Amino acid sequence: MAVLGIDFGTSNTAAGVVQNGKPQLIALENGADTLPSVIFMDFDSGETLFGQAAVTAMTEGRDGRFLRALKSVLGTPLAQERRQFLNEKLTLLDVIGRFLREIRLRTEAATGQTVRHAVSGRPVRFHSASPERNAQALVDLEHAYALAGFESVTFLPEPEAAALATGGTGRLLIVDIGGGTSDFTVCDSDATDTHILASQGIRQGGTDFDKVLSLAHAMPLLGYGAKIGNELGAGSHTAPRALFHDLATWEKIAFVYTPSLLRDVRRWVQLAPESERFDRLATVLDMHLGHDVAYAVERGKIEANAEPTGRVVLDVVERGLHALIPADSAAELLADCCDLIADCAAETLALAGCTADSIDRVVYVGGSSQMRAIRSRIEAMFPQAVPETSEIFTAVASGLALRAALH
Repeated sequence: MAVLGIDFGTSNTAAGVVQNGKPQLIALENGADTLPSVIFMDFDSGETLFGQAAVTAMTEGRDGRFLRALKSVLGTPLAQERRQFLNEKLTLLDVIGRFLREIRLRTEAATGQTVRHAVSGRPVRFHSASPERNAQALVDLEHAYALAGFESVTFLPEPEAAALATGGTGRLLIVDIGGGTSDFTVCDSDATDTHILASQGIRQGGTDFDKVLSLAHAMPLLGYGAKIGNELGAGSHTAPRALFHDLATWEKIAFVYTPSLLRDVRRWVQLAPESERFDRLATVLDMHLGHDVAYAVERGKIEANAEPTGRVVLDVVERGLHALIPADSAAELLADCCDLIADCAAETLALAGCTADSIDRVVYVGGSSQMRAIRSRIEAMFPQAVPETSEIFTAVASGLALRAALH
């Protein structure tokens, strides 16, 4: 019976076991080592799709409920709310449990072994501003594993798992910037052992970057910041901000498609001096295009990280509609996020009782660790350290597999 190492991520999930003393990642979908952490519930067929198949269903415009970044709801009241999904009333914890069950079943199919025990990654802190939510998130995640059919699960902080997989020698700083959190570990490593000195984390990651850039560049095209005429008397007021913030927040998008919100927006169209932006917003709500907009922003972010300018292409809303994200604008907009992340790295160093010049290697893990705004801040803090890029999407899963082999 295998003990499975699982890195359930905000954006992607990976899993592994140890074979012949080395971590072996599970091909979770079409030979790929990672599976997008997304679910699509098809209203017509009643089928539930996972991973890239779910993304494809959403982009094809199939009628259904698309969910991404579910890890971000752990520890929040949203996780416990019972909602209608297809013909069932479920909590989001139930949905997460079904996603984790799919990981278990695919692993069993790939390995031919029964899987009932797991070593799971976890952020150092799910919620950096609330100890109560942070504690509840771990309770929630453990419950989701039980719903998935696991008889036991133990947890290991994700950057510590990455440290186990990295190996080598010297004093390391692991920089793990994922979709929802940023985590750091300082450790000493030699040929036989990895000794953890300190770990720290903050609830700040790639989905936060997406939200900042969406509010600055995409949401104004849909009416964010625009004026609505008063229903009685002269004058106007700014469109309520809450809807736009929810549309820019991955884990909340699926819940903005309500008849009452659509009615409100259609009333704004009638009252607005410039109605075309609210017309677009009504289209997004009516056609359930919020995730299409979010993916367009994410692609623009990635492009702006590599090129002088990124493009947010919103043809799905209106032909030719787009926004530009200049790289220097993105860096400026994300400066506050980067400051918080850099401060957390410094806090980790202080907890370890180390100085910056004692770090030999800085190892980057997680998709958002490739953001230039992050790399430049961290490398400026550790100018003497050698920067390394690990397997950004799978290093944590490999480390968890190594730890699972000890059970």
